[in-house]
Amino acid sequence: MVDLKLLRTRFRGEVLTAADGARFDSARVAFNAVFDRRPGAIARATGAADVIAAVSFARESRIPLAVRGGGHSVAGYSTIDGGLLLDLGPMKGVRVDSVARRVRAQPGLTWGELDRETQAFGLATTGGRVTSTGIAGFILGSGSGWLERLHGLACDNLLSADVVTADGRLLIASATEHPELFWGLKGGGGNFGVVTEFELALHPVGPTVLGGMLLFARTDAASVCRAYRDLLRDAPAEFGGGIVFLVAPPAPFVPKTLRLEPALGVIVAWFGEHARGQSLLDGLRRAVAPAADLVQPMPYCALQSLVDAGNPPGRRQYWRSDNLRTLDDDTIDAIVACANRATSPFSNIILQPGGHAVASVPDDATPLGGRAAPWQAHCYGSWEGGEDALHIAWVKDTESALAPWAAGHVSLNFVSDADGGRVRAAFGEAKYRRLAALKRAFDPDNLFRLNQNIVPAPP
Repeated sequence: MVDLKLLRTRFRGEVLTAADGARFDSARVAFNAVFDRRPGAIARATGAADVIAAVSFARESRIPLAVRGGGHSVAGYSTIDGGLLLDLGPMKGVRVDSVARRVRAQPGLTWGELDRETQAFGLATTGGRVTSTGIAGFILGSGSGWLERLHGLACDNLLSADVVTADGRLLIASATEHPELFWGLKGGGGNFGVVTEFELALHPVGPTVLGGMLLFARTDAASVCRAYRDLLRDAPAEFGGGIVFLVAPPAPFVPKTLRLEPALGVIVAWFGEHARGQSLLDGLRRAVAPAADLVQPMPYCALQSLVDAGNPPGRRQYWRSDNLRTLDDDTIDAIVACANRATSPFSNIILQPGGHAVASVPDDATPLGGRAAPWQAHCYGSWEGGEDALHIAWVKDTESALAPWAAGHVSLNFVSDADGGRVRAAFGEAKYRRLAALKRAFDPDNLFRLNQNIVPAPP
C-alpha cells in the first residue's frame, strides 16, 4: 500500500488501516459473507470534498479503488483486497421538500433511513425491499421495489445527481446539465463517478398501506402461482408485491404443521383504497385457501421492512436473475420444481410482476432494457457455513432451467458474477456501445472498475 500521509492531509473523515484493529474490521464487513476482504485502507468520507480527495489520491497513486454506499453489493463490489475502499457510509444528509415533492439525499443512507424521513411528510419513492440496502448502488443499478408498478424504478425517479468524476471534478448531472452522463447514471451503475447527492421525485404514499403476506403450503405452489398470475393480468398499478418460495419461519403466526417446512408466500403491497385491495385478494383466497392470512393495514415503513428478518447480513450469497417472457403453466411448473430442489433453507426464488409504470418508460430513456417483460424471476442462494459449490450450483441450475422463457436484459443489481459478456447482454449491444463511449469520456482509464464494469470504448 502506498504512503497514506498525503491522503490524510486532504481528508477530513477517518482513514482506517489494519492497525486500527476492531474499528477497521467492523468497517470492512460486507453484506455478503463470501467476500471477506481486507482493504489496504478505508477512507470514510464526510462530504464531497472527501470524495474528491479520495478519488484524486487513488488516481494519482494508481491504486485500485472500491466505492461503498450501504455495502449490499451481492457481487462484492463494495469491498476490496488491498487498494483503497472509499466508504460513503457517514454521508447521511437528507432534505425533504414536501411542497415540490422531492428529496436530496446523500449516498450513505439506507432505504430504511430515507423512508423514515420522507414518510414524516407522507411521501416516498421507489426503494429497496430490504431496509439495510444502501440507496446509492440501488438507484445507479436501476432500483426495483414494491412501488415500481405505480411510480417506476428508482432510476426513473432520479431528477439530478452531484457526481465526482475520475478527474476529480464535481459535476451536476440532470436532464439539462450533462444529460448524457445523467442518462448513464440511470442504470449504468458506478462506472462514471461517485455520486455525492441524489435528487429524487417523491409521491404521496401511506402513511398506512395494505400489506403483509398470504402463506401457503408448498404443495399448493403451482395452483397459487397460476391464480396470482391470472390476478395480476388485469391488476391496477397500485398492486405491487410478488411471490416468494421460502421455508416457513418457526413464528407464532405460522401454523405448527408448516413451521420450518417448505412454503410459498404471496407478498402483498397495495397502495390504493384498502377495501378494494382486499376485494382483489379475495379471488386468490377463493382459489386456494391460505394457511395463514397476514394481510392488514400497516405503516409503509413496516411494509418496507417486511422481509428484513429473512435477509440478515453475514450469510453467504449467490444470486442470478432473469426477465421472463411469460409465466405460463410450463414456466410455473419449472419454477416450482427448481424451488423444491433448493439446497439451503435460506434460499429463495422470488417472482415479481412487471408492467404499468416500469413498462411505460421509453426503452431508450435509460440504459436498462427489458422493460416490457411481464415477470422477473430472482434466484437467491443464501446459506451459512461451507459447501459454496453446492449452493451456487443450485442457482446456476435454476437459471439454466428457466432459460427457455428468459427475455434477457436482466438488472445487474441481482447478479453475483457480472462478467463482460453478461454486462453487455444486460444492456443490449446498442446501449452498451453508448455506455462505453460515455465511459471513455468520463473515465478513460477505468478507475471506477470494481462494479458491473463497462470497458471504455477505444479511441
